[in-house]
Amino acid sequence: MGLPTISGYALPTPDELPAPRAPWRPETPRMALLVHDMQRYFLAAFEAEAAPLAPAIANLVRLIAHCRRLDVPIFYSAQRGDQDRRDRGLQADLWGPGMRAVAEHEAIVEALAPTADDHVLVKHRYSAFQRSNLETLLRVRGRDQLLITGVYAHIGCAATAMEAFQRDFEPFVAADALADFSRVDHDQALHWIARTCGVPMTTQQLLETLQ
Repeated sequence: MGLPTISGYALPTPDELPAPRAPWRPETPRMALLVHDMQRYFLAAFEAEAAPLAPAIANLVRLIAHCRRLDVPIFYSAQRGDQDRRDRGLQADLWGPGMRAVAEHEAIVEALAPTADDHVLVKHRYSAFQRSNLETLLRVRGRDQLLITGVYAHIGCAATAMEAFQRDFEPFVAADALADFSRVDHDQALHWIARTCGVPMTTQQLLETLQ
């Protein structure tokens, strides 16, 4: 029970991305960025200076800076530590009690720290939409596209992409600004999203498209 120790792997390259079923293209006035669960507790399973985590964080730094320049809204999801067992629900059966209410667990990594203009959502379940006001915050800002980044690709990121789709937001995922338990899990998440609900792109493709 709990998180695994994650071995290093290379992030996907542009020619390794699955072709999406959806025809959507990112549009700056419609887009919002979600930095999903980039907290110390979740990232401790990775080797900090190696792939996939180090390059994924570097790509996220670029995306965040680019979105801030373009006034693209930025949202963060972050769990709280010491969750009551009744509040944690069935997640406790799969993952144990989770993080503690200490900075070593709850803090978003410094390189990606939110500013006063960003929005930090309390995370309750796999999907960032669950028990949060993310949908309302997107709609009042006129945003109907959501770019998902962070960890873990095949769990919370995929669940958020599917729920975004089911709420009529067009999901995009930055394939090289995600990380997962393994390259197999990472690739399976990208293929599932591409086939069912969203569009995988690389950081460079997104930087060139969002102008």
